[in-house]
Amino acid sequence: MKLKLKMSLMTAALVTAAALSMAPAQAAEKVVVYCPAPLSFTQPLVDLYEKETGVKVELVAAGTGELLKRIESEKANPLGDVLWTGSLGSIKPKASLFDKYQTVNEDHVQEAFKNKEGFMTRFTDIPSVIMINTKLIGDVKIEGYEDLLNPELKGRIAMADPSKSSSAYEHLINMLYAMGKGDPEKGWDYVEKFCANLDGKLLGGSSAVYKGVADGEYTVGLTFEEGGAKYVADGAPISIVYMKEGVISKPDGVYIIKGAKNLKNAQKFLDVMTSKEAQTIIAEKLHRRSVRDDVPAPKGLQDKNTIKIINDNPTVESRAKRDRLDKFKDIFTSIE
Repeated sequence: MKLKLKMSLMTAALVTAAALSMAPAQAAEKVVVYCPAPLSFTQPLVDLYEKETGVKVELVAAGTGELLKRIESEKANPLGDVLWTGSLGSIKPKASLFDKYQTVNEDHVQEAFKNKEGFMTRFTDIPSVIMINTKLIGDVKIEGYEDLLNPELKGRIAMADPSKSSSAYEHLINMLYAMGKGDPEKGWDYVEKFCANLDGKLLGGSSAVYKGVADGEYTVGLTFEEGGAKYVADGAPISIVYMKEGVISKPDGVYIIKGAKNLKNAQKFLDVMTSKEAQTIIAEKLHRRSVRDDVPAPKGLQDKNTIKIINDNPTVESRAKRDRLDKFKDIFTSIE
């Protein structure tokens, strides 16, 4: 009896030790990804990553602004490993929150989208666009920003709060440079008129804009290309307009959070997201333009060479974000 008891205790001890030795490895086989994109966009890419690596993805969804605040508040003890999507303009002022990493695919990234900063891995190329519900627009002509001042559209324009949505912030910068003819300070007069036509309505995130237009809550919306393109591809009564005054087309990115507890898995995540297989899924199924030089643009989208592309001043804008947001808020809240 004593021998059996001794053997049972030894067996239990061995099982416990084995379980403890395995626990850290098992706990590490995940990556926590903060992401503002909808599940319909992320799921095919998450499936690809999990299939290729065997690592589980834990997605935490919220707007870009909210996620950045969360990352900042957690910097002493990061709970996330990756921020997935988010415009460069939103991320660059927060450079201290992210780690440098060059993916294994950098040689196939288009020259304009190289990760020269070290911590900004480009993910997709995203023009700002105006999305139109063709059932609701009637005879109102929309070719660019100027047409959004039409009194018939008052209260019928979907725009997200640029402090919460990176795509809305990119539209703010786009309109400043487009309507200021290259000088953003001269674009604020337009912003004041535009805000008056919003009629006190700002939405909480990017998805609320394209969903609001697609569902008929709004006639037009300021969004990013993929937000409208997926509805066009599905045959919905939606059209996309590239502003005649000029379009800023910028990449979003995927970023490793400094102090990430699952660092190797985070690095694998960036490698997979910039792979040819992932980028082909992005172009062929998710209606976004790839940053790679060996993946063609999505079918059905306007050739980028035919769009009037304009540029902001990255040096100015990397310092000006807080001022831009504060001024927009002052203008929006002062309109009666």
